[in-house]
Amino acid sequence: MAKYQAYAEYKDSGVEWLGEIPSHWDYFDGKRIFSSVRKQALSSDEQLAASQKYGVIPQNLMMQLNDSKVMLALKGTESFRHVEKNNFVISLRSFEGGIEHSNYEGCVSPAYTVLSSKKNIDYRYFKYLFKSAPFIAALQSTTDSLRDGKSISYEQFGNITLPLFSKVEQNTIANFLDHETTKIDHLIEKQQQLIELLKEKRQAVISHAVTKGLNPNVPMKDSGVAWLGEVPEHWVVKSYRLASRIYRGKFGHRPRNDPAFYDGDYPFIQTGDVARAGKYITSYSQTLNEKGKEVSQLFPKGTLMMAIAANIGDIAILGFEAYAPDSVVGFKPNNDIDLEFLRYSFIAALPALEQTSTQSTQANLNVERIGAVKGTFPSLQEQREIVGYLDNLLEQYRNLVKIAENAISLMQERRTALISAAVTGKIDVRHWQAPTLAGAQTELSA
Repeated sequence: MAKYQAYAEYKDSGVEWLGEIPSHWDYFDGKRIFSSVRKQALSSDEQLAASQKYGVIPQNLMMQLNDSKVMLALKGTESFRHVEKNNFVISLRSFEGGIEHSNYEGCVSPAYTVLSSKKNIDYRYFKYLFKSAPFIAALQSTTDSLRDGKSISYEQFGNITLPLFSKVEQNTIANFLDHETTKIDHLIEKQQQLIELLKEKRQAVISHAVTKGLNPNVPMKDSGVAWLGEVPEHWVVKSYRLASRIYRGKFGHRPRNDPAFYDGDYPFIQTGDVARAGKYITSYSQTLNEKGKEVSQLFPKGTLMMAIAANIGDIAILGFEAYAPDSVVGFKPNNDIDLEFLRYSFIAALPALEQTSTQSTQANLNVERIGAVKGTFPSLQEQREIVGYLDNLLEQYRNLVKIAENAISLMQERRTALISAAVTGKIDVRHWQAPTLAGAQTELSA
């Protein structure tokens, strides 16, 4: 915040979350600025939904944005509460503040509290205030064991002290934050796009290396397999069942979450452990006891493990002896197949594997389908050269992704700090002016 000036004079608000505020600002309990509205829904009201990400929006729009189906009220909305444009709604999802702005007229569940301003305010300023880290901390301190799903009462909200000053100054702060957060969000989006491009490049590099090799001048032949295309003439094309032994995990016939099988001394690998692993599985989140291990499948250290349900196609090498359920399969390559080359081959073959999966509530593979898919394999020496090449190149990609992720983290921290400083008066932006169009384009392209 060093680039911004502070106000000339401050005073102690006497409120922990606000601290010192500009001397010309006032402060009041929330109930003196906002009232709780209990107006019955109108027959013409459309049903609204509250979310942390989108604020208060029509439920049909929420369904589209989340690509999901949400149950609308089955018995009408007579008991629902009417919402005017620029009202705020205290939602049940309280762990991140839970006070959402509505840009729509409609109605919400009676479980929600509708807030209407008693004062002449800029709603955009209060949108930023209610999502600022200091305010959320203050809100959390008013409730016991605040958690996802616990409602915030109007009384709790109303007892929190809020700053209040001229609408003109509120408007300037909101304009400043609109501009600065848009600029930061644009930079974050560019870094996210870079990460996606690096992931796509990673997949393409792996696919090319394990199907075309490292020598661009080698004679090629038609593999006869759609996902492989042309492959080096001296490479062997064969199904994965002929390249390795495939072992299916199991976990007996028992209730899925029966606690009698868990919390023992034996590592139990699940699809999530494979998904989080990277190249090697070095940790686990569940264990089996003596009863559990009797109904499960033991896999030795060094087994190539693949998730065939939920996190379909995720694959990693087991770094220790462990048991696994039927949502995981293991591979032991033949003597002429390198374990790590086989892993890269499966990563490249993921689109082909997905095409063979069954679709119910989620995608699933099975041993027969995996075994029938064909890959292509050079000599053991060439496999190891390809593994070394990919290990080195993908490490560079991982470093670039880390740099981008760190940049995103820093920008998100800056965004949070900037909002907190502006809405609580720690920086003075009263003389800020939006840059000209040319200046704004220069900022965004920087």
